[in-house]
Amino acid sequence: MTHGYTTGTGPEPAGAPYGTSYGTPYAADPNAAGTPYAVPQQRTTEPPAGPAAGAAPAPARKPGRDRYLDLLRSIALVRVVVYHLFGWAWLTVLFPSMGVMFALAGSLMARSLKRPALSVIRGRVRRLLPPMWAFAAVVLAMMFVNGWNPTEDPDHGDTWGLIGLFNYLVPIGAPPYPWHVGSQSGLLEDTWAVQAAGPLWYLRAYLWFVIASPLLLWLFRKAPWPTLLAPLGLTAIVGTGLVKIPGETGNAVTDFAVYGGCWVLGFAHHEGLLKQIPRYVSVSCAALVMAFGLWWASNHLGPDGWDLNDIPLAQATWSFGFVVILLQYSPSWQELPGRLARWDKLVTLSNNRAVTIYLWHNLLIMATVPIIDLAYKLPFMQSERAVGALDGAYTIWMFALVWPLIGLMVLAVGWVEDLAAKRRPRLWPNGTKRAAGGRPGARAAHRG
Repeated sequence: MTHGYTTGTGPEPAGAPYGTSYGTPYAADPNAAGTPYAVPQQRTTEPPAGPAAGAAPAPARKPGRDRYLDLLRSIALVRVVVYHLFGWAWLTVLFPSMGVMFALAGSLMARSLKRPALSVIRGRVRRLLPPMWAFAAVVLAMMFVNGWNPTEDPDHGDTWGLIGLFNYLVPIGAPPYPWHVGSQSGLLEDTWAVQAAGPLWYLRAYLWFVIASPLLLWLFRKAPWPTLLAPLGLTAIVGTGLVKIPGETGNAVTDFAVYGGCWVLGFAHHEGLLKQIPRYVSVSCAALVMAFGLWWASNHLGPDGWDLNDIPLAQATWSFGFVVILLQYSPSWQELPGRLARWDKLVTLSNNRAVTIYLWHNLLIMATVPIIDLAYKLPFMQSERAVGALDGAYTIWMFALVWPLIGLMVLAVGWVEDLAAKRRPRLWPNGTKRAAGGRPGARAAHRG
């Protein structure tokens, strides 16, 4: 859903540091406590004999981050930047980033809830808010400097405008922002505030899910299938206009319903429920759900055609089936295999700075415009042919330029994520470290 702002994907603000594991290790004892849906595995071979007398036992393998899930998060972040740049509606079908991200976050939340629920929620909120405060401080300062007064805003005026600013501190609702601010001839177009505030809807949805997770996980363990499918039913009610909830409350409830199934799928992945189902059964059922989503979308196309963000029930069902297949085939890599290994450092960096990348990418996309416009003033750009060539490749230049800007923003404010997680601040946490003496050392074991 757009709700007047752009949508795409969000990060997992409270991701576990590298060196901890996702989910339940299915190779462990299936009857162990904490794996209520595990299926006992039939023993087909005799257990290996113990170590020979005097031989040292093999060292235990340390649990690590599931690099397959980390790779999915990185792909989702790249996809949302590309989507917001080029506006290709078919990307929402090719890779439903939001559903994937909420599923990953749900799996992490289920793992964390082995600890007391209140401390888990407090930790998640603590990790979420400081990066948001850094972003909000810059954006609000830019709005105020450009003459925005929340008490005189036609959409959020009077006292409610001031009260709404609280959502820049704790995103329980929709933060106010002007639809037009500054000048059309300024460095940024006068709708920059709308684009900048667009990603904040994800933080609201994430916070709602975090607060609801102790209850949702309890319900899932009591009645897994009704809890898993209930969000799809709720989407069919509030996401199709059958029941209309006005204002931003309706938008928030719709978001919760649309992505609730994916969040609970994260529970199912962690708890081992998906492993109980034969793969051909789960994939076949997921394909049917996805087919329904495409059918519904084809009969309810929005202003941007096949953009599923505008079609809640299609988004919910397509994302749900897509996530089922991704999690059912999850290979649980401890290291990226083959040619994927060359992307290891970027995957590590993007996971360690997912919140920063997500929060700032829209504003940075807009910041590429005044930079590229400087090229029109170069001496060799004064011909009509040169101007036409730059006009034709303008979006490509934006795509090429936004990544260095994202890198600069990671260096500038990314360390706030470390402070929020009570870790030592790092400028470029891509999984490498320096050995003693200042010489380049071996790559850290994906520690964040």
